[in-house]
Amino acid sequence: MALLPSASTRTNIPARLDRLPWSRWHWLVVTALGITWVLDGLEVTIKGAVSGVLIDQRTLGLSGTQVGLVATGYLTGAVLGALFFGYLTDRLGRKKLFTVTLMVYLTATALTAFSWSFGSMFFFRFLTGAGIGGEYAAINSAIDELIPARVRGRTDIIINSTFWMGTILGSSATLFFLDQNIFPINLGWRIAFFSGAVLGLGIIFLRRYIPESPRWLLTHGRAGEAEQIVSEIEKSIEHSRRLPPLPRPDSWIAIRTGRHIGFLDILRTIFKKYRARAFLSFSLMASQAFFYNGIYFTYPLVLTLFFKVRPDQVGLYLIPFALGNLLGPLTIGHFFDTVGRKRMITLTYSLSGILLAMTALLFAKDDLSSAGQTLAFAAIFFIASSAASSAYLTASEIFPVETRAMALALFYAIGTGLGGVGAPALFGFLVQSGSRFDITCGYLAGSLLMLLAALVEALLGVKAEKKTLEDIAPPLSAAEDS
Repeated sequence: MALLPSASTRTNIPARLDRLPWSRWHWLVVTALGITWVLDGLEVTIKGAVSGVLIDQRTLGLSGTQVGLVATGYLTGAVLGALFFGYLTDRLGRKKLFTVTLMVYLTATALTAFSWSFGSMFFFRFLTGAGIGGEYAAINSAIDELIPARVRGRTDIIINSTFWMGTILGSSATLFFLDQNIFPINLGWRIAFFSGAVLGLGIIFLRRYIPESPRWLLTHGRAGEAEQIVSEIEKSIEHSRRLPPLPRPDSWIAIRTGRHIGFLDILRTIFKKYRARAFLSFSLMASQAFFYNGIYFTYPLVLTLFFKVRPDQVGLYLIPFALGNLLGPLTIGHFFDTVGRKRMITLTYSLSGILLAMTALLFAKDDLSSAGQTLAFAAIFFIASSAASSAYLTASEIFPVETRAMALALFYAIGTGLGGVGAPALFGFLVQSGSRFDITCGYLAGSLLMLLAALVEALLGVKAEKKTLEDIAPPLSAAEDS
């Protein structure tokens, strides 16, 4: 590891951030950063809901396999975007990158509305994915570094689950935009995509008020800026809540400034020093990616082809599906901070796998109606939503601050690449085969992966609840006397 002439700075900034009482400032952080997931859910749901429309010859005339490949293009972009923007997030800062990635995401989403062929839609969806992949790395890093340790788990899990609030909005919107009594079949789906981009413009202005992560600033030799930001946050909270000056915690850490940490150093830290945590993060991320992407991206096709649901009615079935995903973390998210990470992650992954296996067997025997299938999935994802969100929480909080965004990006990329990119295309192919048996095999594969991930968590899980990030994984730039 290359070293420049360095000095040591002692600071209690991490402890001061973790002891802050919850305030309007924290609500601003979770709103300005977390709302991206709402828009992502809105946009992805619109894409899923219009799948049945896109195979119509009056629109783009895609095949079932092409619909799956478009979803794969989105996920491929997310993988590459996470790696590229994740590396830049650790090098250039959280604030710069969560602005850049949002602009990429919104621009590409708007361009999707002007797709004229399979190739153009694939390309625009690829760019959209690149933006959201970068968002995952930048935003999860910023949130984990700004939110107090005692509520970090539930906050991260609930914020990630707001994706499903977006799916509810998207499902409702498609009932309007895909109604051919209101819009021509080749116009409604375009307006739906474009409207999602327009709604996201307001986020840019909210994010102007989110500061750079003081933890990131400390490790980049900018202790003065970090001190100023934290002091301003403290004063804002004291004023808004009419509190006396907050006590200064007696918990200090020494950070060496002027230390250069290269890309190879980051990889060695993640895959050598923390190899067990790396395998844990990969297992959780890959299994939930296959589980979610395989089922969700192609469920509208299952509804239209197997249950004969009209494309303009698909949104009605996605709403209870989304409600289950949203209500689960809101209901059980706090247990990840009280019962603990290890127990809750093992439990939610196990239950998700078992419930999917049971539902797959019912689907194979044609024992479920379209409503029954949807309610079964809603019950499964009531549990699975917290499990999936915990994968992002785990990959973000168990590695040092200098590698946080890149670690999350790597495991998101590897997990999604292996478990997610191929899943929509695979399930699209299975759906197009017209065989319930084939689709059931796909569902059972997802079930098995979740159960295996639960076993890995039980063996290698990290008890990170209520611990400061620097205790979970000391910064690479921490001085020996810290």
